[in-house]
Amino acid sequence: MLGQIRQKLIEAYLSKEEKSRVERALKKLASTGFDPWGVSPSTLMASLASTVWFYRRYFRVATHGIQNVPPGRCLLIANHSGQVPIDAMMIATAVLLELEPPRLVRGMVERWAPSLPFIGTFFSRCGQITGDMHNAKSLLENDECLMVFPEGVGGSGKTIFDRYELQKFGTGFVRLAMETKTPIVPVAVIGCEEMLPSLSKLSPLAKLIGAPYIPVVPTVLPLPTKISIRFGEPIVFDANPDEPDVEVYRKVETVRTAIRTELDTGLKLRGERIFTGSGA
Repeated sequence: MLGQIRQKLIEAYLSKEEKSRVERALKKLASTGFDPWGVSPSTLMASLASTVWFYRRYFRVATHGIQNVPPGRCLLIANHSGQVPIDAMMIATAVLLELEPPRLVRGMVERWAPSLPFIGTFFSRCGQITGDMHNAKSLLENDECLMVFPEGVGGSGKTIFDRYELQKFGTGFVRLAMETKTPIVPVAVIGCEEMLPSLSKLSPLAKLIGAPYIPVVPTVLPLPTKISIRFGEPIVFDANPDEPDVEVYRKVETVRTAIRTELDTGLKLRGERIFTGSGA
């Protein structure tokens, strides 16, 4: 039954070219029909079928510099916003639909996600893995493309009053990049901050129930803001991954500054045209 629904979704919403791009992005399929990390081509196609309309029609995503995503292993390091992970979804869709050759972006999900019925399996079938350093290192050593949001929930849960203000970055991604000799591509997402504008995080209540934040938003559904995604030039750190924290912090700041520069450029191009924008 689910297989039939999935197939109808694919046939209804994916073009022949889009289906071909998924197949080209998945080169390492085992005899079971899954890739080494459990990705299913049919599930990935169905997931793309459910997002491609939002990508092309609702958010009208524009990209700039996507050719900066290199072949082989790479880390996409992006700003985080929007209360829900639509920014991650749009980045992954952009790389699958716009990059040549197409690539599957691997995302890191919270450790509790695999324990959820059906959800954990769905995530793995679409290329998302549990967020720990062992998994991340394994993916990069196999020349995969990994997406990381070093702001974490501090970025996704910002209120509209702090929009486009980069929060504190974690440092693990820099050590990971140095250990695996992986280039870092700074990514700036413009448009998600206004998509679900949060007026408050209700921090006291969120703390009471163990949630990172409870956004107070004036809309039930995301607003159709125009989303722009800017991919900066790759950054390579040829250094010892065990170097002192102070040196790692300097490298983190280099990446943070690159993202800040791309954000400022994109915001200047867009101006106040939140719903129409001006390309990437």
